[in-house]
Amino acid sequence: MAMEFLDANRDGSDKDTLYMLSGAALILFGAGLILSNPQVRRYLGQLGVGNLVGSAFPDIDRYLKLRNM
Repeated sequence: MAMEFLDANRDGSDKDTLYMLSGAALILFGAGLILSNPQVRRYLGQLGVGNLVGSAFPDIDRYLKLRNM
């Protein structure tokens, strides 16, 4: 019974994992292509994305402390 279960899951799970990892790689590659554009970099620099991320860290820290309680 256990061997039948392993054989049944072996075919689909490897393929599903491959699809998931390839999708994540494509998302990362696409984000890299977008962020490598100088106009996009200039626009994000004008928005102050670095300041936004820096101001979000205290909130994330508070959330994690509350979650651990």
